[in-house]
Amino acid sequence: MSIPILTYHQIDTVPPHGAPFRGLTVGPAQFRQQMAWLHRFGYRGLSMRELMPYVRGTATGKVFGITFDDGFRNVHRHALPVLAEFGFSATNYFVSGEIGGSNIWDAGNGVAAAPLMNAAEIREWGRLGHEVGAHTVDHVHLPALSQSEARRQIAACKADLEDLIAAPVTAFCYPYGEQRPAHREMAREAGYDNATLTQRGLARADDDPFGLPRVHVHCGTNLFRFLQKCLTRHEDRRRG
Repeated sequence: MSIPILTYHQIDTVPPHGAPFRGLTVGPAQFRQQMAWLHRFGYRGLSMRELMPYVRGTATGKVFGITFDDGFRNVHRHALPVLAEFGFSATNYFVSGEIGGSNIWDAGNGVAAAPLMNAAEIREWGRLGHEVGAHTVDHVHLPALSQSEARRQIAACKADLEDLIAAPVTAFCYPYGEQRPAHREMAREAGYDNATLTQRGLARADDDPFGLPRVHVHCGTNLFRFLQKCLTRHEDRRRG
């Protein structure tokens, strides 16, 4: 069984053409349309916590994963009502050192600053049945770090978020999708249950649970292409 794990970043007004990384913002109406069509086809959107039994093959059903990278406040504002409307759950991967801050890691690329969820909003995210996932302390390039600093970034993020929400944090996402076998082992050792990549493809039972591919959704992904990505079993496995 092949399962799509959708990747989103911001759900907000799409920046003008030519803006850096414009594609990583999906409009609220487009996001709702995508969720509505999958719901219409009988699919359930699930957080990684709820999805993993299906990925591992211990449960069956028409499901797909919903993930958001970085913890943007506009996801809280625009995605939460849509998820509630369709009874879906989702995972948001938070950068624990920038809670209530902004996407400072994007500044060097000319990306406009956007606020991230604060502590109260993250707690509400979890309280509403969605999953709080980890995205390192500082949104770092893990392969560029020493082994000890990479380990700290992975483990300390989990501890910080667990202190914040008073619940286990078991889902991890490698920033920029950058990782090596040693980083997968660090995530295992830190106590995570799964970790996602930026590699494109559908998740399968024979995948390493600490190296799960995802389906990238951009503002330019039209509805036909979106459904094709989600509902076909042959999504290309490429770096994205």
